[in-house]
Amino acid sequence: MTLDKDAAMNVAQVLTEALPYIQRFAGKTLVIKYGGNAMVDDELKNSFARDVVLMKLVGINPVIVHGGGPQIGKLLERIGKESKFFQGMRVTDSETMDVVEMVLGGLVNKEIVNLINQHGGRAVGLTGKDGDLIRARKLRFEQNAPEMNAPEIIDIGHVGEVASIDSGVLEMLGNSDFIPVIAPIGVGEDGQSYNINADLVAGKLAEVLQAEKLILLTNTGGILDKNDNVLTGLGAEQVSELIADGTIYGGMLPKIQCALDAAQGGVRAVHIIDGRMKHSVLLELFTDQGIGTLIRA
Repeated sequence: MTLDKDAAMNVAQVLTEALPYIQRFAGKTLVIKYGGNAMVDDELKNSFARDVVLMKLVGINPVIVHGGGPQIGKLLERIGKESKFFQGMRVTDSETMDVVEMVLGGLVNKEIVNLINQHGGRAVGLTGKDGDLIRARKLRFEQNAPEMNAPEIIDIGHVGEVASIDSGVLEMLGNSDFIPVIAPIGVGEDGQSYNINADLVAGKLAEVLQAEKLILLTNTGGILDKNDNVLTGLGAEQVSELIADGTIYGGMLPKIQCALDAAQGGVRAVHIIDGRMKHSVLLELFTDQGIGTLIRA
């Protein structure tokens, strides 16, 4: 077999470029929110699993938080139950919560664990109920109407927000060879299970763990301006301006708020990157240019 010198040189250049980043992040915790196309495309799923295993092998401690909305929707459809949403949040009655736990805590979580293990890692699947990891409280919405004297309280069922996080089990796993893979389900003081937005869980975990980075995988190239150019190096002031002029809107609003909260809570950097690109996490971590949108406090 003839050596392709140009290809070999490219490999050597990539490894040399990655070295200072590997040294910088060794021993540090990275929280990665895994979702979107990266969770449904087989090639992207395998690419992500390999990236996670590589990070662990070079001394980085990845913590994975995953979503699973499309998978939940498909199972609800199969059992003849309509998916309903309020302000982007899934209305979750008791029957729907059973499906959420089955899909997030079972099917999706174990698929990710299995993929990482197949590629040489040692992943452990958890929900927020394991080790009392995530304490939740019920999320309530207020809706104002001109004809009402007081706001209407909207109850969308078993939907929660993070009340507290006990990071002990994650610290134990992170200091070993294991990779935590977390489904965003919390438990309330009443013992009830709550479905929590995965971005929110990832952000709060990154704060509590004082992570070096929070990386949010999305189905876009990052925060885009009105000409579809990727914006980066954003702080709170720039984000406020982009929201005010309508550049950031809709489903990106809660994601960007989660990113800002994490940055202001002590996470050194937050990245919103395109999960549709193979090896997107490694490209963000280990190259000089990086990809996607960087947000700092």
